[in-house]
This record gives sequence, structure tokens and C-alpha cells, in this order.
Amino acid sequence: MQFNDRSTPATLLSTRRSGKARDMVAPGPDMAQLAAILGIAARVPDHGKLNPWRFVTIATERRAAFADLLESAYRDAKPDPGRVELDAVRGFAFEAPTLVVVFSAPAPLSHIPLWEQELSAGAACALLCTAASAHGFVANWLTGWAAYAPLVADGLGMPGAKIAGFIFIGTPSRALDERPRPVLSDIVTAW
Repeated sequence: MQFNDRSTPATLLSTRRSGKARDMVAPGPDMAQLAAILGIAARVPDHGKLNPWRFVTIATERRAAFADLLESAYRDAKPDPGRVELDAVRGFAFEAPTLVVVFSAPAPLSHIPLWEQELSAGAACALLCTAASAHGFVANWLTGWAAYAPLVADGLGMPGAKIAGFIFIGTPSRALDERPRPVLSDIVTAW
């Protein structure tokens, strides 16, 4: 399904859209495509060449284990959740065909300011979404409670790191609607 005109770089960048993770269907990127997408995401600005981000891919066969991890972390914060809450928590693990968790993993002893390292992790998320679009997919960068739950980062093998985003990648199940964009005169100031 063609949802985005990728005929030129400028067109790709000016038409890129996020799709809702829950509305994505297969196919997602295969292993070679995902490696290429992650390789592009790793090309973000990175003052000091610190690579202050990490990517954890959640394989299809590990989604149930990821759902268990999410449920455990949720129950740790909220010991008596309702069934609807737990269904939503577990369902998050199964959205979209492909899931990449991006971590902000700064080098605390570096002379490079922490803020710049964190910005680089955010840039990696954004470029990952754009690279997915360039490969013919749609992506959705999400956070939510799980991004702030230390047990989730610990369970994914990144203790002490912060989750910058859960990046879901797949094929849109329907045409994507354009969302309102800011008027440039409202956000740009000449000085």
C-alpha cells in the first residue's frame, strides 16, 4: 500500500506521517530492512561520538514475554489493577509487526553535556521513524507509563537507562490522514 510519496527526499520529508501502532498490519521490515533502518537512525548528530543511545528490538516470538514484563512492571506500581487496564498493558506489547525500544544511554563521565546526549537519543527516534518511512513503512513513536518504569528498562537489559521511545513499525491498514500542522509564523521568529 503506497501511503507516502517517497520520490524525492524533500517529498519524503514533507509527507512523512506517523501511523497509529494499533492500526498497523504486516508486513513490517524484514531483518535486512530493519538493519538498514537502524543504521540510518544511528547517523544522527552525536557530539563527542558517544553513541548515547541504544536500540533493543523485540522479536515477534518474544512479544508474550515482553507483555509479561510490562504487566509485572505495571503491577509493581499499581498492585491491584483492573482487567481492562491489564488488557491494555499487555496489548501494547503486540501492536504493529515490529517494535524497537530506543534508550537514552548517556556517558555520564563525558564532558559532553547530558542534555546534548539526550537530544541525540531523541534525534535517533525521529530519524528511525523517517528511515522506516523511506523504506515504505509507517512508524509510531510512543512513550507512556512504560517508558518511565525502571523495571521495564531493567527487564530489557538496560538498567539505569531511560527509554526514549517505543518505535512501532509496520504497514498502515488504511490511508493516513494528515494532521494539523503549525503555522510557521506562529513558531518561527526572526531575530
